[in-house]
Amino acid sequence: MIILGVDPGYAIMGWGIIEKVGSKTRPIAYGSIETDKDLPMPARLKHLYSSLADVIAEYEPEEASIEQLYFQNNAKTAIFVGEARGVAVLACVNAGLKIYEYTPMEIKTSVCGYGHADKRQIQEMVKTIFGFEEIIKPDDTSDALAAALCHSYQGEIKKQNFEMK
Repeated sequence: MIILGVDPGYAIMGWGIIEKVGSKTRPIAYGSIETDKDLPMPARLKHLYSSLADVIAEYEPEEASIEQLYFQNNAKTAIFVGEARGVAVLACVNAGLKIYEYTPMEIKTSVCGYGHADKRQIQEMVKTIFGFEEIIKPDDTSDALAAALCHSYQGEIKKQNFEMK
């Protein structure tokens, strides 16, 4: 199975494509989509959508794992991240992917064994799990790979819940 992981953001949206065969996973591709801070928000969202749609078209994942939003102190930032997450969900839905959502704590627990792991710990675990020589940067990309890994580990449970709804 090919899984797309997405770490939503409007300045940087991380993405990672992994393949799961049995209990083994391997990275296929990963990267980030960046937007110019001087562009108006609608143009930034359009760029995020079309770029993620291109990734989906190229790698043809079957399922997507998208990080859920967590509470932000800055309401404006939270709204912008929510909008970026919305275009990521739309790109996945339009491509026919099944979408599974995980909280940051679920992803951290699944990949690091600790729900309050910091960015560096996630980067180190992604590096170790996939056997990378260096930490993947930016951290949004490591987070996206971690989201994909989380789904590869917990997906069967989520699928059962998804199908029951």
